Amino acid sequence: MKTRTSYVCQQCGYNSGQWLGKCPGCDSWNSLVETIESFKYAKTQRLKERSGVSTNPIKLSEVIKKDTKRVSCGVGEFDRVLGGGIVPGQVVLLAGEPGIGKSTLLLELVARLGGLYVSGEESPQQVKIRADRLEISSEKISILPETDVDNICVQIETARPNLVIIDSIQTITTEDLTGIAGAVGQVRESAFRLVRTAKSLNIPLFIVGHVTKEGTIAGPKVLEHTVDTVLQLEGEKGLQLRILRSNKNRFGPTDEIGIFEMADLGMKEVKNPSEIFIGESPSGEKAGSVIVATLEGTRPLLVEVQALVVSTPLQIPRRVVNGVDYNRVQLILGVLQKHLRLPLATFDIYVNVSGGIKIDTPAADLGIALAIISSFKNIPLAKKTVAIGEIGLLGEVRRVLGLKLMEKESKRLGYPHLVTPESYPSLVAINAKFFKTS
Repeated sequence: MKTRTSYVCQQCGYNSGQWLGKCPGCDSWNSLVETIESFKYAKTQRLKERSGVSTNPIKLSEVIKKDTKRVSCGVGEFDRVLGGGIVPGQVVLLAGEPGIGKSTLLLELVARLGGLYVSGEESPQQVKIRADRLEISSEKISILPETDVDNICVQIETARPNLVIIDSIQTITTEDLTGIAGAVGQVRESAFRLVRTAKSLNIPLFIVGHVTKEGTIAGPKVLEHTVDTVLQLEGEKGLQLRILRSNKNRFGPTDEIGIFEMADLGMKEVKNPSEIFIGESPSGEKAGSVIVATLEGTRPLLVEVQALVVSTPLQIPRRVVNGVDYNRVQLILGVLQKHLRLPLATFDIYVNVSGGIKIDTPAADLGIALAIISSFKNIPLAKKTVAIGEIGLLGEVRRVLGLKLMEKESKRLGYPHLVTPESYPSLVAINAKFFKTS
C-alpha cells in the first residue's frame, strides 16, 4: 500500500506538497488541510490495466443521433427547471442550506417515479417517520443506509432502479482513500464513481450537496463540472416560499426557476406565483409601493417592490437593500439625484422585494426608481399600475428583453396601466406625469 501526504484546499481542491497560508487556486486563507491518501495496489493496478484499452477517434458526422425521451417528474415546476423532464443518465446536483427542503423534495420525487434512496445522514427509521409525516407513499421507494461508494455502486448495478438519490455526497466515502467524509478527495472520488456508474447504466442520479456559510456549494469545484445539472434551492427559513433555480444544465435552459411552497405535507408547486408575490398588495393605495414585471427564464412574474425614504440625523445615511442588487440601487439613486434633483443624500433609504424573491434583471430598474420617488414625495401611483424598464445613466428609460411577454402577463392579471419605455422615454417625463405637485 502506497501512502502519500498532501495539503488540499477545502474550497477549490488545490493540491500542494506543503502547507500554505493562502491558497493559490482560490485565494482563500487557512483552507489547506493535511490529507493522507492511501491507494491500494490492486485497485491501482486494475485502473492501469483498464486505461490500456485504446479508443479510436470517430468523425462527429458519423455519430448516430439517438432521440432522448425525457421522463416527467410529475411536478410541473420541477420539469420546467430541468428543461422538460429528466434525461436518462442525467446527473443532477441539488444544493441548498440545511432545512431548506432538499431531502423532502427528492423524497417526493422518488416516491412518484420509484427508485433507490441512499441515505447517508438518516437511518431507514428516520426516513420512514418523515415519509409518514408528509403522507408520502413508500411502496416504490427502496432505502439503502450506506456510505461506502463502492457498495452503493454494486447495489445500483444489481437493482437497476429507475432513479437514484444520494443524500448526501458529503457523507459518502471510499476505502481507497483515508481522508474523512466530506474531504475534498473523498467527495471528488465518490462523485466520480457514482457518475460513472449512472452514465454506464443510463440511470438518472440526483446528488444532494451542502452549501458553505457564503452560500456556495461545499466541496471541490470539480463536483459542479462533473454533473450535468446544478440546481440551487433557495428561500428564507421563516418564509414558506422556496425557489428552485438552475445554475447549470446541459439538457435545458439555465435561467428557469421553479417555485414551491413548504406546506405541512411537503413541497407543493406554485402554479401562479405572481399571486403570491403581489398578494394583497397596497400598490396604488400607499406611497412607496410599486408592482414590477420581471422575466425569469421564459416565465413573466409580477412582484411588489417597496421603498421607504426617511430623513436621518446621521452624516452617512443608511442604504438597506433586500432582494435586489445593492450597487444597482446606488446607481438608480445617483440618476435620481442628478436628473430629478432629489436631495436623497440626507435621507435613509430602504428597498425591499416582497415574497423573498431576488431580482437581478434590469427590467426592475424603473419600478425601484418609482418606489423611491413615490415614498420621497409621499404620492402613490395610480391603482393597477405596473412598471417595466431599464434606467440609463442619462435618465432615459430603455427597452428590455421580453417586454411583450411581461405586458401580456400584467394585463392578464388585471393590471392594465403600464409604465414602459414606449410610453415614457425618460424619468423626467414620468416624474411630470405621476408625481407633479402644485
